[in-house]
Amino acid sequence: MPRRHRASHRRRPPERPLRLTPIVAGLPLLLVGTAVTGMVLHGQPIPVITVADAAQRQANPNCTLIVPADPLSAAGLATPYELVATDPRKGPCREVNPNQTAFVEATIVDPATGALSVYHPLVVDRGTRPAADPIVPRLPQGAVVGLWFGFNGDTLTLRDTRTRQGDSSLQQGQCVNGLDGSPFGQFAYCNAPAFFAAANGAIAAGKLKIPALGKATDGQPCPTTRDFTLVDQDQSDNVTTSYLVGPDRRTAQNTTANAQRFGTKRTLVNGSDNLLLDAFVDPALGCTPFTAPDIGNGGQPSTSLALDELQAAADQAAPVALVPPNDPMAQVDGKTNPTKEDFYRAGVDQPPLSPAEEEGAAAGGANGVRGAARAYCQNLVDRGPQRLQLDHDLTVRSPSPDKAAANNLFTFLAQRLMTSFTELGCGDLLGTRNPVQVKTDRNGVAVDATITAPAPAPLPVPASGAPPVDPKTVPDADNARANEGDPTTW
Repeated sequence: MPRRHRASHRRRPPERPLRLTPIVAGLPLLLVGTAVTGMVLHGQPIPVITVADAAQRQANPNCTLIVPADPLSAAGLATPYELVATDPRKGPCREVNPNQTAFVEATIVDPATGALSVYHPLVVDRGTRPAADPIVPRLPQGAVVGLWFGFNGDTLTLRDTRTRQGDSSLQQGQCVNGLDGSPFGQFAYCNAPAFFAAANGAIAAGKLKIPALGKATDGQPCPTTRDFTLVDQDQSDNVTTSYLVGPDRRTAQNTTANAQRFGTKRTLVNGSDNLLLDAFVDPALGCTPFTAPDIGNGGQPSTSLALDELQAAADQAAPVALVPPNDPMAQVDGKTNPTKEDFYRAGVDQPPLSPAEEEGAAAGGANGVRGAARAYCQNLVDRGPQRLQLDHDLTVRSPSPDKAAANNLFTFLAQRLMTSFTELGCGDLLGTRNPVQVKTDRNGVAVDATITAPAPAPLPVPASGAPPVDPKTVPDADNARANEGDPTTW
């Protein structure tokens, strides 16, 4: 039976996975696009997002993903997940509808050697077959598999498959969707704590070496998913998996063979911190994402959420961004909840809240949850605008991940930071105005931004010892007439 949420909080999630009922906890994400020359992920072109038709934009935002039996096995990885509406009365869920697309991503570690690999399980509509059968991966003996889920709608709920022996696929996979009655929203995971424990054990044993971040073109360390210059209101969410859409509107794994077979460049992608970092920000700043062989695509290099978190845990300099209590996906009905936050953090290899933070949660004191939320906002304001200005000349020449939201990477990041400040309640917590204002055109597309950065804390000195670049020497947007615009959802 599912465990019910209680008023008392535990610092660490219990071992038993949770099954949940949905509430709206997220924002609609992104849309189908066409390939962009020079942007490649998983060996395939990465699309810049374009606007879908009105029917797709108004689609049912809450969907359920049926997890196949033995999801951590090779056979389970190659069995398509099935998408269905959580409440059919609100309309169907279709995997090819870019506002309803769900994604699955596996990262695998061999504890004996420390070798990492990635696999991208497929999602199809319930009762349909894939456009091409998924590749059955070959897993090392004793491999530890972690699964992560992303979603382009509001709330994704995991549903189990019962085996002939009566086993639950959610129990087999040690899957966590949030708290009973309060899913995370666009995020879920299976067996993630076990994967990270095995990977960290391999690191400690010297079997697995995480590549160094390196230095960006701006002279600063390359960013990570725990960098306050990159995070948004719901950091460490969603995945880098993408799917192909075949001529008959059925999905297939985005592999070289399938792309050649179907002759299509139409892909479905998940708007995530990870995709933003790996496919857009890293190339703009001259950085290289952490990759591992994709065992479903001939061993071509692939990124993943887990790889990003491993690198962030290894190399991110202070201050380190961890999932905060004011993250909407870690809250229950808009209120902070340490238990749910700890569950979320466990899925991305982050430490639970400290005893002082949990004990102070009820009172909301400076050492409690409110204090942690305020500190997160302060670091966001101190770091985000500063690097946004610093990198202006690099990002203004780079493509926007979503052409319907912003006309280039600079305006996209500016709008994202502006929205994050609002969504996290930073204005009330800090008693200050939003440091970013965005100018939009008649279609609501961000085309310019004005940044009013506070007196900056010094950026970290690069590992080489070279002094940081003075952000005042980098031009920002001039005299933009600002408005808040529509929130971006990456």
